[in-house]
Amino acid sequence: MMERAYIASNKPLDNVNRYSKMSLAKPVMRGLLGKRLRFHLPIAFALSLMAAAAFKFGVTEPRKRAYADFYKNYDATKEFNNMREAGIFESVRPTGK
Repeated sequence: MMERAYIASNKPLDNVNRYSKMSLAKPVMRGLLGKRLRFHLPIAFALSLMAAAAFKFGVTEPRKRAYADFYKNYDATKEFNNMREAGIFESVRPTGK
């Protein structure tokens, strides 16, 4: 005698065979790495180029401009004299002493 099957209700399903076998499809194992690389490698390459370009134009170029603007009007001798007068150096005394 066959048992009755119930699926998410209390009504029996007479046309469902509980003992039938269903097999899953076999996974594709051959060439799996190559297939995934063909898909992911161009994406990784494009993302790395975009990240490098973003870093170059978002960080290094503004930094270069900031350094260029700073050293455009920078006077090293004037800065040295200001630090000497402030008494920062031990080997060079201020002019008044």
